[in-house]
Amino acid sequence: MRSPKRSIEDEAGAGRALLVPLDRLIEDPNNPRTEFPEAEIDELADSMREHGILQPLVVSPANATGRHRILHGAKRSRAARLAGLSQVPVVVSDAPPDPYAQAAENQKRHGLTPMDLARLIRRQADAGDSNATIAKLLGIDQTTIAHHLALLDLPRELSDAMQSGRCTSPRTLFELKKLHEEQPEQVKALLDGAHQITRGAVNAVRSRVTAPRRELRQAEPQAARLARAEAACARLEAALDQVASADPRVADTDLQALKQRVANLGSRLP
Repeated sequence: MRSPKRSIEDEAGAGRALLVPLDRLIEDPNNPRTEFPEAEIDELADSMREHGILQPLVVSPANATGRHRILHGAKRSRAARLAGLSQVPVVVSDAPPDPYAQAAENQKRHGLTPMDLARLIRRQADAGDSNATIAKLLGIDQTTIAHHLALLDLPRELSDAMQSGRCTSPRTLFELKKLHEEQPEQVKALLDGAHQITRGAVNAVRSRVTAPRRELRQAEPQAARLARAEAACARLEAALDQVASADPRVADTDLQALKQRVANLGSRLP
């Protein structure tokens, strides 16, 4: 029998999972997971009714009201309530809430939704973390960071397509958003269909849009092409002047590479 002098934190800290009433647990308001699909909760609740909770929740020490914040296991706590359980096994951790650790734990299970991951990235960026830091701690690249951040300000039509499940890939939505900015009517025609919106479909729309532009460039008079090339050379000269006068000086290897590239450009003329 547990000694009355030992708290829940004492015994859980000794490596034992203890049963705690569900009404003494509160969810972490900063938990990266905010979306809990009903089907997943129902499935987990059915498993709990048959097998119980196989892995304890991780919680913080009790606050002044005697309640514990859930660090890992919000989904399990919701399923436990649905299953009709009154108490759940927990392990108390003194570690402060870590959104990156919570994200990693969620990713190992069912994974965060793209929107949950996007909200986490934005929150950590607002807190002062650089994109490079966020990418490293989440184990993703910075391109993926950009793709997810784009989800937070999608046009209504694209947001509806994501919510309906017709397009859930952050990369595809990122590309579709850029195309929407240039050719909204073409994108609207794609969205008005009933099929899944894939990268292939987006690329097909982009090809139809860019083909007339290629034809127009091919029909451009030679004088106009020369004028554009002269303007590009003027910009290049200005950029090279800035490089030459910059302090600190450019590394020798980088400077040689730049000189070679400029020389190669000249060799392309007939």
